Amino acid sequence: MNQQGIAPATETLSESAKLGLAALLPLILTQQTLGALCFPIGVYSLKIIEPFTFAFYRFILSSAVLLLLVKFRNHAIPIERKDYPRIFWLGILIIPLNQTLYLWGQSLTAAGHGSVLFATTPIWVFVMAIFILKERLLWRRVLGIAIALIGVITIVTSGALQVGTDYLFGDLIIFFSVLSWAGYTILGKPLAEKYGALRMTAYALATGTVVYFPFGLYRAVQYDYSQSTFGAWMSVVYFAIGTSVIAYVIWYYVLKHMPASRMAVFSNIQPVIATTVAYFTLGETLGLSFFIGATVVLGGVLLTEL
Repeated sequence: MNQQGIAPATETLSESAKLGLAALLPLILTQQTLGALCFPIGVYSLKIIEPFTFAFYRFILSSAVLLLLVKFRNHAIPIERKDYPRIFWLGILIIPLNQTLYLWGQSLTAAGHGSVLFATTPIWVFVMAIFILKERLLWRRVLGIAIALIGVITIVTSGALQVGTDYLFGDLIIFFSVLSWAGYTILGKPLAEKYGALRMTAYALATGTVVYFPFGLYRAVQYDYSQSTFGAWMSVVYFAIGTSVIAYVIWYYVLKHMPASRMAVFSNIQPVIATTVAYFTLGETLGLSFFIGATVVLGGVLLTEL
């Protein structure tokens, strides 16, 4: 590892051996908690600020912060010409196709639908990791993913999930957002190992923001700011810094140290955290199904780590 803390690709395996689950678990839990808070915060703020304007300010702020952080670091490995197209496509996946679609879809569906759809992320990451990254097919991991997904469905169907065609369009949009996140995870893992988590997150978000900028600016100019509140704008700040900066960098950093399919399984603890937060902040009840589902989720995650 060089003095800036960026590991070249040739050092990835040796560095990964030094960081086991015990060292990475606090980072994983932090990243998942930051992501889980998006669901209750998003439900509140997207009722006030329309999603495309929300996305515009979020992306501008997060890209500016990340690029400033990158600017004040020295990087021993320059970006190779062949990797520029890959970074461009990462930007497309994470900004227009993942985050913009998520914000749009969440504004069109019920609160719990986003969390249960994102709980399917380990499935798509697992499949892509096998075919693209050539990770091993471990049946224990398949079983753990399936068990954890059952636990998530048990939690969400305890009251947050509402069935009906009214939510179908929003759910489909979020589903495509989930696939985009899985693609961002798989295609970005080799680049994060090569150039570092911070730099890849910054360049991907900045690239995607440039692509989104004309449309986002149009929506921001058309938006009626008289209906916005201070709390809603603080939600924009949270999404920009809490998730796009901190959580995304942690995600790629942890991916440097463990297989993508293994890391993705931890996404299933997000509904547990989100429901617990909703209990304390929104007054939602925690029934028996929540505790059963939470136990099943943790059992599935633990099975993959045996």
